[in-house]
Amino acid sequence: MRWFKGFLFGGLLGTLLGIAVGIFVFPYIFPPPEATETLNKAEAGALVAKGNFVQPNPNDPIHTGKGDVSVYSRTVFLGENFEVGPGPDFHVYLVPKADIGSSSDVADTMYVDLGRLRAFKGSQNYAIPAGVDLKKFPSVVIWCQQFSVLISPADLTFE
Repeated sequence: MRWFKGFLFGGLLGTLLGIAVGIFVFPYIFPPPEATETLNKAEAGALVAKGNFVQPNPNDPIHTGKGDVSVYSRTVFLGENFEVGPGPDFHVYLVPKADIGSSSDVADTMYVDLGRLRAFKGSQNYAIPAGVDLKKFPSVVIWCQQFSVLISPADLTFE
């Protein structure tokens, strides 16, 4: 009887660990297709700022990001060379703070959530809600909502 309890416990533990590992490994094995959205400059408005995504912690191989970002009066455009490491529930935020370097820099701010990241790679458009004063938001951030973790920040240079 004791071996049977051990067998059931081991089977249950193995199943739970397998599911947990599968959730984290799945995006690496089966990544979503690359985004190829184009920017409609008439809809986007005037160019307000530009920036580049960076890896906030060079010693962290999981939370990575790179590529261009352009902020227009009505749209945030992630460039063709945009790329972040895969993960769950990534969002694009406008953040009212410059020089974002850690998760704590974002967690306590009043950011503007532009929506869920649609692809880990490639060009994408995100609408900016009406009434947002872009001069008050010197950073665009890719943020993991599920784990409250900074993935990649981009400091903006205003035109």
